[in-house]
Amino acid sequence: MRFCFLPVLLATVTMACANREDAPDASAISDPVAVNATFTGSESCVPCHEAEYSAWKGSHHDLAMDEATDSTVLGDFDHATFSHYGVTSRFFRRDGRFMVHTDGPDGRLQDFRIEYVFGVYPLQQYLIGFPDGRYQALSIAWDSRPREAGGQRWFHLYPDEPILAGDELHWTGANQNWNQMCAECHSTRLRKRYDPATDTYATDWSEIDVACEACHGAGSVHLEWAKKKQHKHSTREYRAMGLQVRLKDPAGGTWALQPGKPTAVRSAPWHADAQLETCGRCHARRTQIRDEYVHGRPLLDTHLPSLLEAGLYHADGQIRDEVYEYASFRQSRMYHQGVACSDCHDPHTLQLRAERDLVCGQCHTAAAFSTPVHHFHKADGKGASCIGCHMPAHTYMGVDTRYDHSMRVPRPDLSLRIGAPNACTTACHADRTDQWAADSAAVWWPTLTTRPQYGDALYAGRVGAPGAREGLLGLSTDAQQPAVVRATAAAMLNRYASPENHDGLIQLAVDADPLVRYAVALAADGLAPADRAEILAPLLDDPVRTVRGEAGRALAPLLASLTPGADRDDIQAALRDYAQMQRANSDRAFAHLNLGNLSLTLGDAATAEAEYRKAIDLEPRFLPAYVNLADLFRAQGRDPDGETVLKAALAAYPGAAEIHRALALLYTRERRPREAFAHIERAARLSPDDARVAYVYALALQGAGRETEAVAVLTRALTAAPFDRHILFALAAFHRDAGRMPEALGYARRLADVEPDDPAVRRMVSELNAAN
Repeated sequence: MRFCFLPVLLATVTMACANREDAPDASAISDPVAVNATFTGSESCVPCHEAEYSAWKGSHHDLAMDEATDSTVLGDFDHATFSHYGVTSRFFRRDGRFMVHTDGPDGRLQDFRIEYVFGVYPLQQYLIGFPDGRYQALSIAWDSRPREAGGQRWFHLYPDEPILAGDELHWTGANQNWNQMCAECHSTRLRKRYDPATDTYATDWSEIDVACEACHGAGSVHLEWAKKKQHKHSTREYRAMGLQVRLKDPAGGTWALQPGKPTAVRSAPWHADAQLETCGRCHARRTQIRDEYVHGRPLLDTHLPSLLEAGLYHADGQIRDEVYEYASFRQSRMYHQGVACSDCHDPHTLQLRAERDLVCGQCHTAAAFSTPVHHFHKADGKGASCIGCHMPAHTYMGVDTRYDHSMRVPRPDLSLRIGAPNACTTACHADRTDQWAADSAAVWWPTLTTRPQYGDALYAGRVGAPGAREGLLGLSTDAQQPAVVRATAAAMLNRYASPENHDGLIQLAVDADPLVRYAVALAADGLAPADRAEILAPLLDDPVRTVRGEAGRALAPLLASLTPGADRDDIQAALRDYAQMQRANSDRAFAHLNLGNLSLTLGDAATAEAEYRKAIDLEPRFLPAYVNLADLFRAQGRDPDGETVLKAALAAYPGAAEIHRALALLYTRERRPREAFAHIERAARLSPDDARVAYVYALALQGAGRETEAVAVLTRALTAAPFDRHILFALAAFHRDAGRMPEALGYARRLADVEPDDPAVRRMVSELNAAN
């Protein structure tokens, strides 16, 4: 059992949907002259852009971060106290400085100085510096909303959990580290400058907040252009005014309502991917894979976005975890019609262009949409709100309300089929059922349920339902679907490796969108070497770094069989990209896990061991590193060393089901059945919905002569994983061996639906049919 972590934690990308293939290449630098421009500071913009500067001043971008002073600190530091699971923190001032008395990295109560404020509304966090250059974000935040809205109080970001010292979510832990989790999106031209040799930071920035050059790029060449323009010198060499990226529509197009049409039409086509990628750099769930961001280059050169993954998004693409706006908006019909962020949001004040639903009214006529004929609710009531129905809100960080930017039509029918929420029963009618909402919607909009929705295919892929592979392949190659959806479907094909995926992946490997091409490298993992090489060869010299790197990783197992030459050189060059992507996160355990896995693939067990140990040193509760290190020792015949590693993991995290499972397997290999049984039983209790654990536990119960309990464990697990092949096979076999042939046949037929081409399954069904 080996874990592999893809560096997908927070990002954006050029997601040109296939129906926008005529879009210009947003990856191009707007002005090649400006590539080496330097940062000059927002004050240098004022002489020519005073209105924009004034609008930005005081915005959330301007107030994204600041030194802790009387004018910036909003919280109550007049000896206010706050208690959370037995830890009482006190906020006070000493010698003009803002202080907090709270539990430190060793769990002891200590005094810490607040050095920076972080954010302004609806909450403000506080940063505390440490001698090694790291800054940590305190988990107790100030609710800056008005008192009548529940604000003006201290609150904990994890109110229902006892977050103690040593936990990665503790304010001193890795997940609250400002330098690598937060800093890039709250400052301008930030350089993390982490030194892995000393485990220290020397992070710096050009401006402490999100200033002009954070979005527009370094401004020195633009200033030169402005001076030459002022003196009427030739500006031919500055084809784009010396800007690294152009965020405005060069054609000057506008949206306008026309007589007789319910929706506005744009006066000139505009493909605003450069703007969306600039915003998406921070307004997306992504991982930074390179320290230096280059404005105007594809975002996948420097960041890796999350796909519509389980745990982050519901199967139909609705937001679930804190995923920000980017991938949601890329799914929307608005985006595919040419709507950009700045159509709804003023890019300098960050305020909506109009108040709530009125912002929709810029393009959608009230006569067509603000009427019961459209929404079937009382006028001016909650159910008549555009935002309420099409952008349901979720609250993160305790008080921060955010809206789903996929702007979708509520689909209660999908709630019934795949468990995705719908705005009807989650936002307004909590006392009603999804069936009631689906029945009502079917009356009001009879064709609604006949509209295909990609959630069905993604859900089937997540749970392994019959036809999942075919559905995912069809979705990934459907040119009418959003690129982020197609990429998600393609990546999920790695669970359904089949020669029948070959032609589709060949097609996707030359897709216009880099996120789709990146997903092809994930999908090819389980394919035969020859197929994998044919599909991924074009990606080794892809213009986008992430695509090249991931293709190299997927082809690394082939290196040993290749003779020196161009193919081998191309893979090695791509692997250098992949390694650099990981080293950009060398302050995080997942990067060392990935580097260890790569080293092991390349036959370098010593380096793999060192990388796994480095991951553990950095984050003692990063459990996959322990599992992979123990698995390496197993392969080397060093199970006693593996046992030591896994016991150390349990000391760090006693409730880790995967560690108990790994120990159970180790003790089984060593023929220590009593210890093996104790650990797999513990794993099953800690993780009752884990099908892998349930399967192993059931086998252990059967081996102990406790067949009735084994069947009960499998039956319960099947509720959470209704299409799991191992669970179904075990249930069929257990019932068959007990002489319960009708029950056995039922499970065997369900298994045949999941694995119709498996000869062993077909044979079992045939035998059970004969027995019945």
